[in-house]
Amino acid sequence: MNTENIKLIELNAENWYECCLLDISENQKAFLEPNAISIAQSKFERTLKPYAIYLEEKVVGFLMFNTVVEELDGYWVYRIMIDEHFQGKKIGKKATELMIAEMAKLPNAEKIIVGYHPDNLGAHQLYASLGFVDNGDRFGKEMAVVKYIK
Repeated sequence: MNTENIKLIELNAENWYECCLLDISENQKAFLEPNAISIAQSKFERTLKPYAIYLEEKVVGFLMFNTVVEELDGYWVYRIMIDEHFQGKKIGKKATELMIAEMAKLPNAEKIIVGYHPDNLGAHQLYASLGFVDNGDRFGKEMAVVKYIK
């Protein structure tokens, strides 16, 4: 699959509902909130930036990150998901690379942090492949991994 046709578009009136319709496999649902919850959260926490992930002209995923520095003195990834019908095609990796490039433009961006459940092996493999490191930070049931960008 040609991952050059993947792009991020800020959530808007044309794509928000499509993001709500995206789904993940049953075994992944224990790890992620539904996209509708994340979209609602972004309306109340205005520093969150939600994006639709497109493959050509089709919405195939959703992601969201914070634009203010939080715990561990970094910018946090809040959500990233690819619809179950489009997983395993390197779309998530390419979308994450695009997201990292966007986050690197934030003021004083030195660290990007993402938390996930240690049993989420797909997330672990993705973030490790992109240079995120586990420094042993834990938040409740989640581990936090860090990508140093400067």
